[in-house]
Amino acid sequence: MAGAQAKAPFGDVRQVDAGVLNIGYVDAGPADGAAVILLHGWPYDIHSFVDVVPVLTAAGHRVVVPYLRGYGTTRFLSDDTMRNGEPAAVGLDLIALMDALKIDTAKLAGFDWGARTADVVAALWPERCRGLVSVSGYLIDGQASGKVPLPPKAELAWWYQYYFATERGRDGYDKNRRDFARLIWQTASPKWSFDDATFERSAAAFDNPDHVDVVIHNYRWRLALASGESQYDEVEKRLAAKPKITVPSISLEGDANGAPHLEPSVYGKQFAGQYEHRTVGGGVGHNLPQEAPQAFADAVLEV
Repeated sequence: MAGAQAKAPFGDVRQVDAGVLNIGYVDAGPADGAAVILLHGWPYDIHSFVDVVPVLTAAGHRVVVPYLRGYGTTRFLSDDTMRNGEPAAVGLDLIALMDALKIDTAKLAGFDWGARTADVVAALWPERCRGLVSVSGYLIDGQASGKVPLPPKAELAWWYQYYFATERGRDGYDKNRRDFARLIWQTASPKWSFDDATFERSAAAFDNPDHVDVVIHNYRWRLALASGESQYDEVEKRLAAKPKITVPSISLEGDANGAPHLEPSVYGKQFAGQYEHRTVGGGVGHNLPQEAPQAFADAVLEV
């Protein structure tokens, strides 16, 4: 693909108290437009959507792009709150943000952690989701599945998950956040030629004081090596049952995604409503909205 150059960043990042967080977010487009919420993954940030937002606002949408917990300007309101990365907690962050912004329902779209979060809300609170765009499809799972061995090739692709399970891995990630993120960008999107300015614009989000704790907990929780918080147990129980997603949905996959992912034929049955899968060609990797913004925006507009 052609080299990706850093473009002008979003406007001012706003802040709002929502649940256990003070969330940093971009709010673009007409205030009375139909809402769209875009959710980034790891190790990325809100700038994955820098070229998607103008397309959606030009179509009349209000577009909200929050920093997830542990990224950018999002902060915990209390020093005593566990720096928890489990899926239920992040999903309820999204519900809390919608409540704080008085958004009753929205189209939800994301990739990586963001896709999982959008899937969680679409599955358990479908009344809050008018439509779903999920890169790599259905990403809901429980801790029990994290205990099941995978074929060696799949285990190799998850190398960093096992690295993070060690204290050496935690310390290594903390000390080498930028080098680590750059490596993941390169391996997850092997045909994406991003420049240094593009990378550094997003890498600043990893300077968040809670970033390492949240990331490490997320991956340890997924391997059942760390506990979550009891207030999320009931939600996690519901998610472990792999609830169907009934809202209108489009799943997307880049044809050159180097990150671990399943084939649509495996997860397609989890979408019980109107559903379509699209493979985006041209050497598109894991960070699909930044590598193929028009294809991502089109899916959001059409879902």
